[in-house]
Amino acid sequence: MADFDKLVVSFLVDEVVGGFFISVPPGHVACVYDRGLGVLKRVWGPGLHLKIPFWQIAKLFNARVLEYTIRHGFDINIKEALGDEPIAAVTKDGKNVSIEGSILFRLDKANAPELWENIGDNFVSKVIRPYSRSRIASAFSSYSLDSIGENRSKIESDIKQELNLLFHDKALIIENVLLSNVSSLPA
Repeated sequence: MADFDKLVVSFLVDEVVGGFFISVPPGHVACVYDRGLGVLKRVWGPGLHLKIPFWQIAKLFNARVLEYTIRHGFDINIKEALGDEPIAAVTKDGKNVSIEGSILFRLDKANAPELWENIGDNFVSKVIRPYSRSRIASAFSSYSLDSIGENRSKIESDIKQELNLLFHDKALIIENVLLSNVSSLPA
């Protein structure tokens, strides 16, 4: 058999036979878009599942806990990278601060179809980054610079609670907010 014939057969096996299956690895879930029904409400967990080739398209989502890191040196030009540069905020007493830390979040598996249908693939740049920046800066506006250290746990808890309220209908769950560094900036 010629090399070209082997290539054609290989392509057909991958596309046609492979098109019948959705292989979902551990820690992931899959959603299916059906050309007739739209995004199906069912979520497929780890394992091998059947679908209709060419009529249904599967999308894998990472369902593990992910870390969104806020730190110096982060490249903000990569829109969907899990992170951000330090967040500037103004405290209750008018002091400028720079905030670094991490937000641990995960996909709400049961509502993954809504995330795909309503937000799409770019949920980091559309939801996580803007909401996190806003809520973190807002949380620090309630505290004076001197009281941040003694209220650090409360600030983390308040940010987590507020982000969970905002993300609830977007199929994202905040596991924890961890502040690593809050530093005063020159006026």
